[in-house]
Amino acid sequence: MDQVKIGSFIKELRKEKGLTQEQQAEQFQVSRRTISRWETGSNLPDLDLLIEMADYYDVDLREILDGERKSEKMDKELEETVL
Repeated sequence: MDQVKIGSFIKELRKEKGLTQEQQAEQFQVSRRTISRWETGSNLPDLDLLIEMADYYDVDLREILDGERKSEKMDKELEETVL
C-alpha cells in the first residue's frame, strides 16, 4: 500500500465533491488536521472510516486502497496487454 498515493486519491475524491478539508472533516467527524494528514499520506483513516468514505464517494474500498479508480487501472492494463 502506497500511503501517499492513497492520500492523493482521497484528496481527489474530496475535490470532485467540491468539499473543503473542513467540510470533509465534519462529514467524517474528525479534525481538519486529520484530513490533512490523510491527504499527505502521513496517516490513513481507520478501516471503518475507509468503508464510510467508499460509500460516501461511491467508490470501491479497493479503489481507495489502490489509490486509483478501477476503470483507469483496467484501461492501463488493457493498453499494456495490447502493446
